[in-house]
Amino acid sequence: MDSKPDTIKVSALHREEIFASHANLYITIKGSSIVSGNEAMKKAKEVSQFVEALTRFGLSPDAIHLQGVYIETSSGTVLKSSNAVYRLKIKADKVDQLAQLLDIIAEQRNATLERVEWKYPEDDARERGLESAIAKAKTKAEKIVSALGVKLLGVYDFIENAFDEETPISFAAQAIRMKARAVVADEPNLNMEVQHSKTIQVNVEIWYRVSSL
Repeated sequence: MDSKPDTIKVSALHREEIFASHANLYITIKGSSIVSGNEAMKKAKEVSQFVEALTRFGLSPDAIHLQGVYIETSSGTVLKSSNAVYRLKIKADKVDQLAQLLDIIAEQRNATLERVEWKYPEDDARERGLESAIAKAKTKAEKIVSALGVKLLGVYDFIENAFDEETPISFAAQAIRMKARAVVADEPNLNMEVQHSKTIQVNVEIWYRVSSL
């Protein structure tokens, strides 16, 4: 009957804070007419005005996507005069653009910022974390076997776990509802953090095979 070889178990972790590389903004715009498909970007008055303001700022048209149209009707019948709510996704490739984009949204009377989705360079961070945690575990194992007077023979088992820790940003819908600004020009119009980060943590547990005492 095979027996489990002599082993030692070593745990190590790596934590790293990373900052958002870009963000997706989800916007709804109330329109006075119904236009479907990509034509809405040009023919729906409220949407076209918003798109024009974004492109004038320097945002690429490819960064602006119409995700859908919701028709508002009280009678149950869709008419030309029915109102529509347009759902847009705006990709901000640079986080430092976000404050200016929020100002542009704030200037649109019928626009509402529903949420901000932060994006991170997390794949590279996880790779760095794994390499660092393995190196720490190996160093710890070498110290242990040196103190015990045995030798490392190899790896018997290996387990990796990783998780993200992101601090959510909450904001009241009323504070984010975008209307024409009626405040002093240098007064901030939104209570919202535009620099965002999260923590990547990688844990490893390694069972090393060691020689007999």
